[in-house]
Amino acid sequence: MTVHFIGAGPGAADLITVRGRDLIGRCPVCLYAGSIVSPDLLAYCPPDARIVDTAPMSLDEIEAEYLKAENAGEDVARLHSGDLSVWSAVAEQIRRLDRHGIAHTMTPGVPAFAAAAAALGRELTIPGVAQSLVLTRVSGRASPMPNDETLTKFGATGATLAIHLAIHALGKVVSDLTPLYGEDCPVAIVVKASWADERIVRGTLADIEASVAAEPIERTAIIFVGPSLSASDFIESSLYDPTYQRRFRGRE
Repeated sequence: MTVHFIGAGPGAADLITVRGRDLIGRCPVCLYAGSIVSPDLLAYCPPDARIVDTAPMSLDEIEAEYLKAENAGEDVARLHSGDLSVWSAVAEQIRRLDRHGIAHTMTPGVPAFAAAAAALGRELTIPGVAQSLVLTRVSGRASPMPNDETLTKFGATGATLAIHLAIHALGKVVSDLTPLYGEDCPVAIVVKASWADERIVRGTLADIEASVAAEPIERTAIIFVGPSLSASDFIESSLYDPTYQRRFRGRE
């Protein structure tokens, strides 16, 4: 028996890896976070699969489901939104599985920030403007931020910021970053990237709060901040310059 942790992607059912889809189709048990994972993904489950929504469950209750499946000799597809490597709460589940000697695998998924960037139609790393992307968040009830991981410290680098789980703290985002990026720095908020009701709110650090107040956003949003979001007058990469020699070109 194996628990297969699967990055379910940002929302759209076709933005899951082939491996993840096939694993779902082979597992007689599926646990999914119903509050943030699209129910459309459940169409990949076998017709007689036992499907459990873990949204209202505690970690102890989820652990009990794994033990139940182990006793029945049934593989489990465990779906988490986005990619498993960030803010997935997978680590604490794996630790409990290890205590029981239960095998597990991890299958990556399309991260939410990538789907949001696609919705914006933007590359987030622009030559001469920004070559780093910081994935971060703000403190919340479920998990506080370490003391040294602050918006002001990350913002001081000038990198493009992709701020997750922070729409409730938009005022703090603006107040912390305006002195570093300036009032005219572009901001883009992508709500429910890749879902049918996806929405984008664009603005600057000066006016984004007013824009959101006019169209309130409750959750499932990524806040992007940085000059790369609107850069158009930038140098081109040397990668495709005709004089740039690299081993794949075979030019003299």
